[in-house]
Amino acid sequence: MSTATPALAGGPSAAVRRVAVIGAGTMGNGIAQAFATSGFEVELVDVDPDLVARALGTIGRSLERVARKQEWPAERAPEVLRRIRGGASLDATRDCPIAIEAVSEDFALKKKVFEQLDATAPPSAILASNTSSISITEIAAVTRRAERVIGMHFMNPVPLMKLVEVVRGLPTSQETFETTVALAEKVGKTTIAARDIPGFIVNRVLIPLLNEACYALYEGLGTVEDIDTGARLGLNHPMGPLELADLIGLDTCLAIANVLHDELGDDKYRPC
Repeated sequence: MSTATPALAGGPSAAVRRVAVIGAGTMGNGIAQAFATSGFEVELVDVDPDLVARALGTIGRSLERVARKQEWPAERAPEVLRRIRGGASLDATRDCPIAIEAVSEDFALKKKVFEQLDATAPPSAILASNTSSISITEIAAVTRRAERVIGMHFMNPVPLMKLVEVVRGLPTSQETFETTVALAEKVGKTTIAARDIPGFIVNRVLIPLLNEACYALYEGLGTVEDIDTGARLGLNHPMGPLELADLIGLDTCLAIANVLHDELGDDKYRPC
């Protein structure tokens, strides 16, 4: 197959004005807010209409806080929110040059989403995954456009965190990589390029830290407060590892730890 991306001709990200975000959970609504704030039209899609409604409410309140803090003109926050259209059908991706998947960290679920996206999104569209640890090459293999599949791993909370990990699968084209980097930069993010190895860069370093904090609690080395205070003041971390694990979601931390342990085969990654 050709590695060109016709819909994106004219330079990386030049033709991208509309973005689809699949999954209206914490990461999905943060990604939608970030793109809408930067002037993009966003299709926020989830099979659960109630989750979409809650996500739009969360985004609205978040934008109000940003507006107060940054002293936006009164009309800006409602204008940004109007750029996000919620829905339950992947048909909304038909006019989007890029779709960003942000569903739960489960390969079977992501496989299903990417198979459906491959059928509904334009043949030239990029399909990106916000996965924290799952192989981009494996995700790409379920589509007929493996060269246009890439990892676009945002950090939580997306509107505040500046980093996006860009992960190339084995077949990912240079055009897809450059377009994805340019898009992340248009949303005000700094990008790093990571190899398609379990955990990539950030979670390869972070999850063992969080896991070890869980072992420290399990073994009675200290209380939750002692462990978190030790990391904040002793390591100069902005929050303790157990507090951070709660923020990320213990289910997500466990899912990533299982991927590291299963795929790398090293007992040091065994989840607590």
